[in-house]
Formats: sequence, structure tokens, C-alpha cells
Amino acid sequence: MPEAVLTPLPTGGRSEPPQRRRSGGWRSASGMFRSSSSDQPFWTVLALGVAALMLLPVAGICALALSSTNNEWPHLLSTVLPVAAWSTFVLVCGTGAVTLVVGTATAWLVTMYRFPGRALFDRLLVLPLAIPTYIVAYCYVELLDFGGPVQSAVRSIGGFATPRDYWFPDIRSQGGAIAVLSAVLYPYVYLTARASFVQQSMCVLEVARTLGQSSLGTFRRVALPLARPALAAGCALVVMETLNDLGAVQYLGVETLSVSIYVTWLQRANLPGATQIALVGLFAVVLVLVLERLARGDSRFHHTTGRYRAIAFQDIEGWRGYMAAAACALPVIIGFAVPVVVLARHAITHAADAVADGFLPAAMNSILVAGAVAAVAVFLSLLLAYAGRVSSQRLVAVALRTAGLGYALPGTVLAIGVLIPFAAFDNGIDAFMRDRFGFGTGLILSGTIFALVFALTTRFLTVALGNIEAGLQKVSPNLDAAARTLGETPFSALRRVHLPLLLPAMGAAGLLVFVDAMKELPATLLLRPFNFETLATHVYGLTALEQFERAALGALAIVLVGLVPVLMLHRTISGSRPGSGSG
Repeated sequence: MPEAVLTPLPTGGRSEPPQRRRSGGWRSASGMFRSSSSDQPFWTVLALGVAALMLLPVAGICALALSSTNNEWPHLLSTVLPVAAWSTFVLVCGTGAVTLVVGTATAWLVTMYRFPGRALFDRLLVLPLAIPTYIVAYCYVELLDFGGPVQSAVRSIGGFATPRDYWFPDIRSQGGAIAVLSAVLYPYVYLTARASFVQQSMCVLEVARTLGQSSLGTFRRVALPLARPALAAGCALVVMETLNDLGAVQYLGVETLSVSIYVTWLQRANLPGATQIALVGLFAVVLVLVLERLARGDSRFHHTTGRYRAIAFQDIEGWRGYMAAAACALPVIIGFAVPVVVLARHAITHAADAVADGFLPAAMNSILVAGAVAAVAVFLSLLLAYAGRVSSQRLVAVALRTAGLGYALPGTVLAIGVLIPFAAFDNGIDAFMRDRFGFGTGLILSGTIFALVFALTTRFLTVALGNIEAGLQKVSPNLDAAARTLGETPFSALRRVHLPLLLPAMGAAGLLVFVDAMKELPATLLLRPFNFETLATHVYGLTALEQFERAALGALAIVLVGLVPVLMLHRTISGSRPGSGSG
């Protein structure tokens, strides 16, 4: 393979600067590096291999669902799917609508207006993202159920004896599930809307005001259309999390597709039926992705100048300012403050009971699994991102896009998709050993920590990949070309040049994956080894036994760990406007 050497090209006796003459123009350093390394098959094969592994669960689901000899479709279509699909549709629409309104309104207020507590609320509004939905559901059932302190106070004040004597909203309902999920998930819309509003041109907004538009009209006719791609992305994340949820909706008595998969698989011992429901869930995910792309449209908005003006906040004074503060405080109180107070009270009171019930082993197991998932995800993401940098093959770009699709799979769907190929592998090895050597091997991959780590890596690979790709884009392509002139191969350049520069991005990626893996419930619940508890399954199991007080310490630990990446993410977005230190 010829080396790419930065030497002047002959131009009739006159030397030109290096890197010139690419189709009659300038030849970039990155172009020279790609052209010298794109004929190496290693990085292409590597990227395709990782992408194929990440798509293995999808292939497993489709294979079993479409080839199963047990024709469950007539039974599912007449009994399970109508109820589960309708409940899922209502839950998704309700949660999406509420989070869109709350997230967009609060983002616009803290971005464009000055009112009491604005800077504080800008930070607090992201905090509910640190609490898993199932923990918030447990907290509000503890507060609002018939035996909880709120209804007890209502009966005491009103002199009521039975539930028939008064009306109280039922938290264990479709409406309760929408309220709980919206309280936790609205920060997805808030963060994407906030990032979009921060980047918008002040000149465009001021022109709208000079043309007679009010503040509300400017928001509705100018800012909102410009933010449409960001809002669509935020809503898509909310919908994905809603489809993935198992613990909250099951505890609140809502039969969604995820709950139906779990019940059909474990309680009815019908894996083919669960696989076919999972195929419907997979179709729902694809539909969401298509709708999100259509909602974004083909429009592109960008600044036409490199000069950015700081955002000129409009003051909201008097009672209107306090109303704006209250509007921003209410989501934080409902989605974060109330659950944390409930958890802290029970955790302090029942700390000894929680430790006796296995809090410490569950915490150690969570750290073990989450650490392994973070390490594997960062390693694979580094290889994928670097393959995209050094190879110009279109197959590598396709592999990069498809490798991260696991994040869109609900945990129950992903668990079944992992189990099917792993079980087939175990059965094949066992049959081979019995035929040739007269003894069986049993389960090698299924029901092991390896299966759990593989599933969680598949789900959260895109989190690490996005961070590492962003870090790699900040490394100048000229470093690649300089390394090649000094005789470095792409692999040695990665080890000696890029890896030291990527350590901060790799650390951030590992932290995000670590926290996500600690919070994940559906896939962990379905794929964990026997008698292996993480904090998520520990909290789930105790709450299912109506022992929420003993589960509070584990739930509080998950919340505290989740705060770190949430605050990091907010700091990145709030300071993302070039030329301005104010967000």
C-alpha cells in the first residue's frame, strides 16, 4: 500500500503548498488519509461485524415470530393485541402531548425571559430525568393510594368512612400513568427545545417584533416553526421511553405492549406468543422513527453570519413574574422534589431493614454490570467511530447508523431478541456434545451475566457512540495525515495519537452508559441470572411485595447516581450558544 506523503506537486517548475490539487482545487489532509486507508478491509469488516452483532436481537425476533409453528396470531388479534395496542396508543399520545406542552413552554420561558428564580429553574427543570419512571410511580402510589397519607388526610378532614363516600383520582389508571410518565419524561423535550431556542437568531425574533408581532405571536409564528426538528426529536425520545417502560405501567395497572410481552413470556410460558407481540412492538418503534423524520421535514435553518448576539432577556415583573416562576416550579416539584422527599423519608427510617434485605449485594451487582456495559460500549464505539473516520466505504457509514438502533428497542423486545439466538447457540452446542461425547453442556450464554451485558450494550451503544464521534470530530484531520507521513498505521495512529485526545469524551460516554445501565429495568429483569439482583430489580421485587419502605434506599441510590450526567448534559446545552456566556 503506498504511503501518503505530503510533498509538493510539480507545477511547471514552481512549488505549491502541499495538499493541493484535488480535482483542480485543494486536497485536504483528511482526504489524503482516507484515500490511503480506505482500501484496507479491516476497518470495514470490523464495523460491519459490530453492526451485525447489534442487529442480532432484531433478526432473532423476526425469525421466530414469522416461522413459529404455533400460530398464535388469531388468538393475539382477538384478545391481547387490541387492548394492549390501544392502551399503548393512548399512553403514548397523552404522554407526548403533555411533555410537548410542558417542555416547550418552560424552555421558552427560561431562554427568553427574566423572572424570579429563572437561573435556578433552568438547572432544576432537568432533574426529573435522573429518576426512573418506575420509582416515581412507586412514590405516587405510596402517597395517593387509599392507604396513603393524602387520602387518609381527606378522610380525616371530611369525616369519610369508605371510598364510596368521596371521590379521589385513581393513580392506578391510564390517566395516572400519563401523569407519572409526563412528570419524568418532559425534560427530553425541554432539553431539545432549550438547545434550539438558545441557537436561534435574535435578529429574526426582533424583526418579527418590529412587524407588529406580540411575544406570543413571535413564539407561535417564528420560534416554534424554527424549533420543529428539535421538538420532533424530543417527542420521539419521550415516545421511545414510553414504549420501553415496564415497571411503572405494570404497577399502575396499564396493559401496554411491554407488559403483554412480559406476562405472555413469563406468566403464561408462551415464548412464541411473546415474540409475536414483540414484533408488533418493533413495528411501533419503526413507525415512530418514520413519523419523527416526517415531522422534522426537509427544512434546514442556519445563521448567515458568524456573529452571535447575546440573548436579550425580557423582564417579567410583578405577579406575572411569580406566575412564570410557579409554572417552572410545578414540574420540578411533581417530577423530582416530591418523589425524592418520599424516598429520603423511607430510606432514613428503614435503612437497617434495606441493608438486611440485600441492598449492598444489589448495589455491588449493579456496579459490576453497569461498569462492564460501559467498558464494552465505549470500546466498541471507539472502534466504530474510528472506522468511520479512516474508511470512505459507504458500508461503514451504514454500519454506524444501524449499530445504534438498539436504543430504539424496548427492553422487553430486546430481551426476547437476545434470548432467541443465545438459546439456539446453547441448544446447538449441547446437542453436538451429547452426540459426539455423550454429555451435555447445558446453558452457556442464556441466563448469564454475559447475556445481560450484551443486551444492555446493544441498547446503550448509541449513547457512547454519539459522544465519541463528537470528540473525534474535534481532532484535526491534519494529525491523521502527519501520523501517516511518520509511518504510523491507522491502528497505531489511533493508539498513539487519537486515544490520548479522546480520553475526556470516552470518560463522559462511559459515565452516561453506566448510569443508563444502572437504571434499566425491563431487560435486566428478564435476562439476569437466577438469584442475581441489581438495584433496579431489587427495588422492583420489594415493591411488588408491597415493601416499598425497604426498597427506598436502593431507589434513592439510583436517583443520586443519575443526577451526575443530567447536570453535565444541562451544562453543555445551556452554554452552547457561540459568542455568549448566557444561555
